[in-house]
Amino acid sequence: MAGVERNRLSAFLESGIYEFPNSNAVFIDPLRILNRKYSRFRVSPSAYYSRFFNPKFDSQPLQKEKDEAEKSRVSANSLKRKRNQQKKIKQHYALNEKELLAEQRHQDIRPFLVKAQEDLIGAKELLEVMCELNCEKEGWETCIDLNNGGVKEEVSFVELGKVWQAPFYEIAINISQINEEDEEDKASRNSQHNQKLLPIFNNLVLNETNDDVLAEFLTSQYVLPKDSSFYMSDLVQIHNLIPDDLDRGFNCILIDPPWENRSAYQKSMYPTLPNRYFLSIPIRQLTHARGALVALWVTNREKLRNFVENELFPAWGVRHVATWYWLKVCILFVSVAKNTHFVVYRTKSITS
Repeated sequence: MAGVERNRLSAFLESGIYEFPNSNAVFIDPLRILNRKYSRFRVSPSAYYSRFFNPKFDSQPLQKEKDEAEKSRVSANSLKRKRNQQKKIKQHYALNEKELLAEQRHQDIRPFLVKAQEDLIGAKELLEVMCELNCEKEGWETCIDLNNGGVKEEVSFVELGKVWQAPFYEIAINISQINEEDEEDKASRNSQHNQKLLPIFNNLVLNETNDDVLAEFLTSQYVLPKDSSFYMSDLVQIHNLIPDDLDRGFNCILIDPPWENRSAYQKSMYPTLPNRYFLSIPIRQLTHARGALVALWVTNREKLRNFVENELFPAWGVRHVATWYWLKVCILFVSVAKNTHFVVYRTKSITS
């Protein structure tokens, strides 16, 4: 049994995905998954996980700490809850149809979420290494500081893409063309032939090499993984990605739409779009001739779920095959809410 657990842990450290036994749930370390794509550079664990678990975390007193945290939370909020409950009783509030559907949907999946949480708490070998996921490992390639030690304001590509100068913005790709030459020849060749300027908006920017490349835009630097590309544009330009030959279409499409929601609007976190805009995405024209998987992030609003299932998927010509839930956990792994007023998971619909 111990050998099986060690093999499972070794596979996780290599891939970033931990598969719980006898379960449909997995634990994912995004950092390891990202770093699998890089050859010369690495995403810094300490920078990626700026907020993380206590390095001295011990899985043994987990239940005790969880109980104490729950007791403290209940004590602090008991008066507020009692008032809310009394107010509800006085008002004789009844859930409307959409709220009833949302509550039923939540109750249907809650056993699965609870089981996933229990699997995580019971995975002792995973918990033992989890608190070290944000530690720098000896032997790793150097994680370069793209800000040169300073703190720079992040470039707002959304805002830059709106200005009239957008078509003239260029990104500099520093592509090394070195093979097996001596150091003197390398330096000379790099200084003359390693930079290529490309439009950054409404243009497919490619790194067709088998190595990571550094790119420069304005005063910031970026790392493009080997054999990767990106296309940055407004949604109306998406038709430019339709391939001439369906055999060159996409076999996996991940979509995270800027759905309209109250929180994003009130906090002005990011611009949103009405649902109808996504009906025109040419999914069938973008997919490979043999078909594709389409993964769509959705919120837990019942109105949106109804739109996705009854309007968006039919318009795209896809069929629903699975639903994934991203379960958020805190330091004590307390996560699953008892009702839909505080939902601690996001939903991803998988279609084909």
